[in-house]
Amino acid sequence: MCGIVAFVDNEKPQIKDQLIKKMKDRIIHRGPDAEGQYVDDDVALGFRRLSFIDVKSGNQPIFNEDSSKAIEFNGEIYNFEELREELISKGHTFKTHADTEVILHGYEEWGKNVVNKLRGMFGFIIWDFKTKEMFGARDHFGIKPLYYAKMNGTFFVGSEIKAFLDHPNFDKQLNKEALKPYMTFQYPVTQETFFKGVYRLPEAHYFTYKDGKFEMTQYWDEDFEPEDESFDEAVNKIDNVVQNSVKAHTFADKGIKVGSFLSAGVDSSLVTALMRPDNTFSIGFDSTYDETKQARELAAKMGLKNTDEKLTNEEAFHAFPMIQYYLDEPDSNPSVVPLYFLNKLAKDNGYKALLSGEGADELFAGYIDYGFNTKVKFIRWVTDQLKKMPRERRYKFAKWLDGKHFHGQEHMYRNLAPARDTFIGQAYIFSPEEAADYLQPEFDCGPSIADILNPLFDKMEDKDIDEVAKKQYIDLHRFMPGDICLKADKMSMANSVEIRVPLLDKEVMKVAETTPTKYLFNYKDTKWAFRMAANRHLPEEWATRPKMGFPTPVRAWLREKKYYQEVRELFEQEFVKEFFDQEKLLKLADDNFEGKVDGRRKIWTIYTFLTWYKLYFIDNFKPDESGIDHSKKAAATEA
Repeated sequence: MCGIVAFVDNEKPQIKDQLIKKMKDRIIHRGPDAEGQYVDDDVALGFRRLSFIDVKSGNQPIFNEDSSKAIEFNGEIYNFEELREELISKGHTFKTHADTEVILHGYEEWGKNVVNKLRGMFGFIIWDFKTKEMFGARDHFGIKPLYYAKMNGTFFVGSEIKAFLDHPNFDKQLNKEALKPYMTFQYPVTQETFFKGVYRLPEAHYFTYKDGKFEMTQYWDEDFEPEDESFDEAVNKIDNVVQNSVKAHTFADKGIKVGSFLSAGVDSSLVTALMRPDNTFSIGFDSTYDETKQARELAAKMGLKNTDEKLTNEEAFHAFPMIQYYLDEPDSNPSVVPLYFLNKLAKDNGYKALLSGEGADELFAGYIDYGFNTKVKFIRWVTDQLKKMPRERRYKFAKWLDGKHFHGQEHMYRNLAPARDTFIGQAYIFSPEEAADYLQPEFDCGPSIADILNPLFDKMEDKDIDEVAKKQYIDLHRFMPGDICLKADKMSMANSVEIRVPLLDKEVMKVAETTPTKYLFNYKDTKWAFRMAANRHLPEEWATRPKMGFPTPVRAWLREKKYYQEVRELFEQEFVKEFFDQEKLLKLADDNFEGKVDGRRKIWTIYTFLTWYKLYFIDNFKPDESGIDHSKKAAATEA
């Protein structure tokens, strides 16, 4: 697990050498174990390393046999050993035992198709010294980030946007069109980031850059095609593939500690039960927002060690600005706070890698927002029967249901109506109309919900698949890479820790996309077949417990005078008027504090943006990370 940054331009190598060092130092937290760089007349490659595999000789950039190509890679390839053997049989010579070199020789052997051979999480770039072409790619689900920009004659690419900031050709400007969509979705949902001209490479895409021309191609996509199979067959397939994936994701060199996160939910509990690590880690708040008791109980039942910590409101709230710095872009998902401290807890206990449970809800339909809107099992059963109607009849009945008022109406409507009409993802903070009411006219812009989601819905238009599967597809392409994976990567790397996600794996996806939705999302529960697979390895109460997520006491904070006043003081600052109607914003904060409205998520979303903006555009904040650089310095190479 590493941090990479590179740029292409015609600046002198001596200047490139100084710049790339500053740029990679911005992301020391991603790799305190070692560093490396290469510069010549055309390119500068910078690297920070967090070592797991081939610790002694896996430093980057890595060159091929004739030094005509070089690679920089961030991630883990879980099938690298079998690929390595295949490439050796084809005549390739390896200098290291690192998974990085497999990608490089794979590119020599298979060209761009190498990405389809890889199982794992990755963001990488390969530079061809002969053709002066850069090839780069991001993994199937967007687990690892990769950003790019072209400004003032320089092409930038890297693991974090902040790595670009110290280059003189980088033009730091706010992307005005990112703010309004963010207010609805809670995370950066546009391909162009909050930094104007900086883009994230989408999940399952690769790019080429040559002679100033950037081209991007999608190489893979989910394809929901349910198979004709029994429920027991479906459960068996899920069980087998998850066991295989957990085993594959546990690999590391001898002496490297790999643990797991453990919460009260089924996903991390199943991963932990299958992995059986030396230590599990849990986090809670010193209040009613606490899952550590249940995690300790489960660990004890499984005979595993559990290390937990309870956060005080003071330390959690005041770490928030630093958390937003590490995220690169504002993300108001409250779970970023406990996730940051969970990774810190693991690091403080000597762990460099942790397995986590992200992905199960998207792959196996675990979210209640997919249409699990009543506790009455009979209504859920009746709805399951109605879902068997032909699509047009379902839609017509849903249209009749719209606007009716009876218990169960919402559950029926959300299950029978077109997903396009009812679903945008796992958060809906401000409606576009509400956002416009708070924003200054200059910022009432950006793509609409339809602009953001319709290209995805259009891909599924002609497929007669369950509406739940369509919602899964939306989340896999928006919420998953834009929120879940982003915060997992940034919060772990902020602490020089690697999160691995065995449930978010292309082999697991092959099973998930062929599992009939009726076995996953039905009157019994969400992700039912997955829960029944987990039930083979967990106490039953864990396999069927409701999803909690990472509970964070935002509501309590915003109604406690001390924290309310801190939020209000930020809302009162002069720069806030540039973006928002300040009077309406202050009234929202006051009304929420006084209990007149529940505006916590709206307030927190705006507070998050303003905190982030102040760090990057007013304070030009840069933390002192010199204390985490324990690397043995690798010599810079200049051609």
